[in-house]
Amino acid sequence: MRAMRPRDIALAALTSVAWGLAFAMTKIGLQGFSPAELTALRFLIACVPALFVPRPRIPWSMLLLIGLTLFTGQFLLLFFAFAAGMPPGLASVSQQMQAFFTVLLAALFLDELPTRRGVAAMAIAFAGLALIASTIGTDLPAAALGLALAAAFSWAIGNVLVKRLAGAPIFPLVIWCSLVPPLPALLLSNLYDHDNLVVALASAPWQSVAAALYLGIVATIFGYAAWGHLLQRHPAGAVAPFALLAPCVGVVASAILFGEGFSPLRLAGMALVLGGLALVVLPAVCLPRFVLGRS
Repeated sequence: MRAMRPRDIALAALTSVAWGLAFAMTKIGLQGFSPAELTALRFLIACVPALFVPRPRIPWSMLLLIGLTLFTGQFLLLFFAFAAGMPPGLASVSQQMQAFFTVLLAALFLDELPTRRGVAAMAIAFAGLALIASTIGTDLPAAALGLALAAAFSWAIGNVLVKRLAGAPIFPLVIWCSLVPPLPALLLSNLYDHDNLVVALASAPWQSVAAALYLGIVATIFGYAAWGHLLQRHPAGAVAPFALLAPCVGVVASAILFGEGFSPLRLAGMALVLGGLALVVLPAVCLPRFVLGRS
């Protein structure tokens, strides 16, 4: 495997840090907007480049399905999880379950059976999830964890749909799929929110507006463009390990900005989830032979 140049290593690390900080930005954004409004605003910002980025040559129906799962479902559910009491640091870890849901869905619908290494990773991660679930209480409502896991599952469905589009350009796909979430999010906002998005924008604190801009420009446009660029230049095995930085940054940022604390049991569960993720994404050469077994 060809070594990544320092510039690409820095870009991969920066992208993962940007995604990790997005969980803290979400909490700040929700101080001024409802979950539906923040979802609509994020993707109204992210879809602006569609004015000059050509549509990828894939069917409109597939664009719609990917936009509804990878973006609309994932972020509406995640933002409602925040509103229900999901702490940002724990949210950043819970969303990594998408990797394991993707493996399960790929096995069911794409006949891609997981290796022994993949099965071991899923077992470790789901054990961690069970530990996290055992801490449900006043600071972690069951509804919040359920919504967060539903968001990760919606993300996984989107992953499988994208996987079926082998060779599709990532950046145009992201931009054009960003056209999908605003309409359902605004319809939901119209049903349940007291004010419309224009009124909310006029009255929102500048920190929430800045957070929405961060989510739309940095986390979505820059993040996906940079990640897609790296995946086109390097093997997935060289790029994927940097994804481990995102939940770590999310946990640290939430602890610093919001004072989020973690009980020993929850810490153990988070460590198991991240350990399972590491087993999936780290190249085999980085792991001891007794951990890998036969894959």
